[in-house]
Amino acid sequence: MKKIIYLIQFLIIKFLFIIFNIIGYKNASNFGALIGRTFGEFIRSKKIIIKNLSYIKEFSKLKINESEIVSEVFSNYGRILAEYNYLYKFRQGKLNEYITVQGKEYLDQLRRENKKAIFISGHFNNFELMAMIIDMSGINLAAIYRPLNNIYLNKTMENIRVKHICKNQIKKGKSGTKELISFLKKNYSIALMIDQRVSEGIKCNFFGRPAFTTTIPAQILKKYDCEIVPVYVERYGKIKFKLTINKPIKFHNKLSDVEITSQLNQILEDMIVKNPAQWILTHNRWK
Repeated sequence: MKKIIYLIQFLIIKFLFIIFNIIGYKNASNFGALIGRTFGEFIRSKKIIIKNLSYIKEFSKLKINESEIVSEVFSNYGRILAEYNYLYKFRQGKLNEYITVQGKEYLDQLRRENKKAIFISGHFNNFELMAMIIDMSGINLAAIYRPLNNIYLNKTMENIRVKHICKNQIKKGKSGTKELISFLKKNYSIALMIDQRVSEGIKCNFFGRPAFTTTIPAQILKKYDCEIVPVYVERYGKIKFKLTINKPIKFHNKLSDVEITSQLNQILEDMIVKNPAQWILTHNRWK
């Protein structure tokens, strides 16, 4: 039964991809936003968004309009779906007017010095742009990703990622560990999202509550003497993006995994409180 549902979902999305390609980038993104606002609650849990917002609000003392943020989160989901059709144009430079990069000098320095780094971020808006821009800068990069549950759609997304985002894709989890080590030994940098709940992680405070968090960045930087580079992807004007590459951070390798991971969670918190609606709030982060 599940395979039948996945197949139906796949066929619907493939049909939408055809429409998105016909109507152009701007119209596709706006149409995607309409789809997200209309059908988002049937696909993702509104309750989880509200619960996550309550934790952020309680910890940060932010004034949050829940209904506006819920609507914007679902809109962003739809926009991201539509924009997958145009990642190849971002890659080709045909949509440069819609994206700006701040902190490019840090990428240039890493490339000149041939130093590997760990690029970290969360699922902010069109998060796929992070690995793409880093890869396009000339840095040798491998990106860690989580395969979709939908086996049919996952093949399509994997193909998009390999062709247009970063050709070196590592599946998240124990199965990708050997591949990850292989890339590090070849002096490749690694890009990954640190905001999802992981069963193989450790519990660290995130907005004042314990949450299972990946320790991959902490383990890599201690073993391979890497710097951490936080990256933030922000949507503005509905269809434009600003990618902020922050200054590389050097952690003392005598710090524990918990200490390093806790500090990285604090960096992620700072990104989220800038504008909670930019973050994909549907992950059950504190389960």
